Amino acid sequence: NADLSQRIHTRSGPPTPDDLDALLATVWKDPGLILAHPRAIAAIGREFNSRGISPQPAEVNGHAIPAWRGVPIFPCNKIPVTRSGVSSILVLRTGEENQGVIGLHRTGIPDEYQPSLSVRFMGISEQAIISYLVSAYYSAAVLVPDALGILENVEIGL
Repeated sequence: NADLSQRIHTRSGPPTPDDLDALLATVWKDPGLILAHPRAIAAIGREFNSRGISPQPAEVNGHAIPAWRGVPIFPCNKIPVTRSGVSSILVLRTGEENQGVIGLHRTGIPDEYQPSLSVRFMGISEQAIISYLVSAYYSAAVLVPDALGILENVEIGL
């Protein structure tokens, strides 16, 4: 849940460089990463190409990934896209030491294999196939309001 003051709207629909600058300004103190649906990342690339802008990629774990102003843009297909082709782009500061967004684990769950991960035996089929139900329980917490910013109403096309 992002604070209402941390939610901004695009200027014209598609994600422009000015929109991404405004998004980074919401988490001005050490933004760590940008999350966007893969189709939103493609829309960013189209807008940048149409303006003749070629941002430098960032290196993460030895791989070059898209970035804006040195902040890596990671794909996340869990960010919804509406039927009309509209999505959101998120920027986060991460880590407890940075007063950012942190991950929470749930412990003590039934059939726990490791914290937040449950592996339950479901049976053996007639074809001798063993089935397990694997469940992961994770949540996130925003420690301070300016740790998360959202660019809303991003038109990414159909």
